[in-house]
Amino acid sequence: MQEDFHYYATYAAAILAGYNHEESAAICYSAQFVDLCTRTFLTRVKGPQNAATTQLQLELMDAPTDAVGLQDITRIWASFHFLPYDLYAEKPHTSKRYLRKYRLICGPNGKLTEDTVALAKGSSLQAAGLAMHVLADTWAHMYFAGTPSLVINNTEAHFYEIFPDGSEKQIRFRHTTSPDDVENGIYTASIFQSSENSIMNLGHGRAGHLPDYSYIRYKYLPAWGGYREIIKDNPGDYYNAFRQMVHAMMYLRGETTEFKTDHYDGTRADEHSDRIHGIIEKRQISASEDWKAFGESLSGRTIPDFSVETYIDEYMNAPEEEKKETFLGRFFTAALAQKSMVTNRIYASGSKLAGYSVAQKKERVNE
Repeated sequence: MQEDFHYYATYAAAILAGYNHEESAAICYSAQFVDLCTRTFLTRVKGPQNAATTQLQLELMDAPTDAVGLQDITRIWASFHFLPYDLYAEKPHTSKRYLRKYRLICGPNGKLTEDTVALAKGSSLQAAGLAMHVLADTWAHMYFAGTPSLVINNTEAHFYEIFPDGSEKQIRFRHTTSPDDVENGIYTASIFQSSENSIMNLGHGRAGHLPDYSYIRYKYLPAWGGYREIIKDNPGDYYNAFRQMVHAMMYLRGETTEFKTDHYDGTRADEHSDRIHGIIEKRQISASEDWKAFGESLSGRTIPDFSVETYIDEYMNAPEEEKKETFLGRFFTAALAQKSMVTNRIYASGSKLAGYSVAQKKERVNE
């Protein structure tokens, strides 16, 4: 997903869940910041390097793809963007090496989604926002894994958009920096690399940004599925993601006593279903303006533009012993806890693809 959903749609979901404007702004900032907290940023602010929640393209280009380098990449991308659906999934007639990668395939409503929301319970607004990013991405990024893998993440040229009237049009991929051409069905994707562990085979790179666009329905041939056709319905998935965020945040703020997977808010979000579906299904690369207008209509307040600079001075000027109580400090604490939890779950399943991380004691932080 992109800023339109992680920032503006998350703000709207937080308002519907009962948070006030200031709380919702902190939550959606944290949700979007997951896509910007790189080691380059952390070096700049002198933050903990292990709190990185994403990697710049330049960082990935320089990243080693030996065993240790791959573990580092997997810790980041599986923890925050491609949360595994079932770490104990079975697939007959496969090797253990393949099975370990197969088990990292992302999907919604898995045990790790439940664990992610539970980890944020009783913690900071920053932890709530981070959890909403992870939860939302399980819907957008399903069927791809957060580890470089040709045998899991590769696709074939058989890639078609499915329109509401049932007609289809083949999608063409190119390998340039040009913006995606929505009307002509031309999108940018990573270059095919036959190396199993090439960075080009990380996540949904082989499908470009299609998983990040809410309007599109498409069918394609995933490598993990034996190149058998599968259909991805982003409008339906994004609506479920929004309703599930409302349900999760009602739980996080204590309005309900239980977060249940495969359960979605059926009242507050559905009251606005026509407007939400209108935003989700509009053919556009970014829906930020529409989500922003919707969120502001709910709260009656102006949603500030996102800026990565917003909380830097507060963090850098704080005394060392007080840094954890700053906005960024609380985000870093949440990021370290999430990465530790997911890494340990992967290791406990019998896989060393994400390495090993010592379990951290959960910190409760007052908002």
